[in-house]
Amino acid sequence: MVASTLALQQAVYTTLMGTPALITSLGGARIYDDVPQPAAFPYVSFGPSTITDADTATERADLHTLTLHIWSRARGRKETHNLIEHVRAALHDQSLTLTGHRLINFRHTQTDTRRLSDGETLQSTLRFRALTEPV
Repeated sequence: MVASTLALQQAVYTTLMGTPALITSLGGARIYDDVPQPAAFPYVSFGPSTITDADTATERADLHTLTLHIWSRARGRKETHNLIEHVRAALHDQSLTLTGHRLINFRHTQTDTRRLSDGETLQSTLRFRALTEPV
């Protein structure tokens, strides 16, 4: 059986890659688990994830926190905010198909945006919460 965290990441990746507005705004299929060096900006990358036991007395379940990063070097924040909205719209409260698991819910919980010390790169961190159970 595929681990629930891997099944969730695969479903998120497939969903984002199948979102034409996001791919167009990125200038191509720039969604990475392992970011190539050098990478063209803007792009989306997978960040840290956590999984917590959410079992009940009768059912197995996993509670996930999944992090995505958006990286941009555009002047201002317009590009970044547009990309955030594309990612959020594609994932928040959507029914994603997971291999070997059922998604109970998937919710956007928080976004932070900051300019890095290089003075030109914006990094947005989007956090999502998901609850899954094995099928």
